[in-house]
Amino acid sequence: MAVESISSDHHPTLRHGERQIIGAELQQVLTVLVDLTLIGKQAHWNVVGPHFRSLHLQLDELVEAWRDAADTVAERAVALGQVPDGRSGTVAARSPLAPLPADQLRDHRVVADFTRLLTDATGVVRERLAHVEDVDPVTADLLHAVIAKLEEQLWMVRVQAG
Repeated sequence: MAVESISSDHHPTLRHGERQIIGAELQQVLTVLVDLTLIGKQAHWNVVGPHFRSLHLQLDELVEAWRDAADTVAERAVALGQVPDGRSGTVAARSPLAPLPADQLRDHRVVADFTRLLTDATGVVRERLAHVEDVDPVTADLLHAVIAKLEEQLWMVRVQAG
């Protein structure tokens, strides 16, 4: 019995070129989300100060949400016939997010840094959304959800600045 191969260039409504463009946009979002998870764990391990416990726990919640979002973004790319790349080298080379210092981080500094990081990440995803919105409503909906979650997280972090 012969195994029928499935063409990787088949999609019911999107042409190959469109899927490649969407895949490139999804890759950039994936890179940012994976980088947020790495930066989040770095801060989680190194936060100090009177608000240590609440930030330590909140950072774990944020990292989990970013991992879930990254998984959803990567799976959308695969569904479109793309190959997502979440390797550390790729993320380090391509992420536009500023890294944290390799040192202890005062709690007020963590709040300020994550206010900036979440603002920057939201901007990246909004820019990527603008490139796919008219081409693929499914991917656009996914990116709208990512933006909504990032903005909610930004609010939750920012209000701690006092």
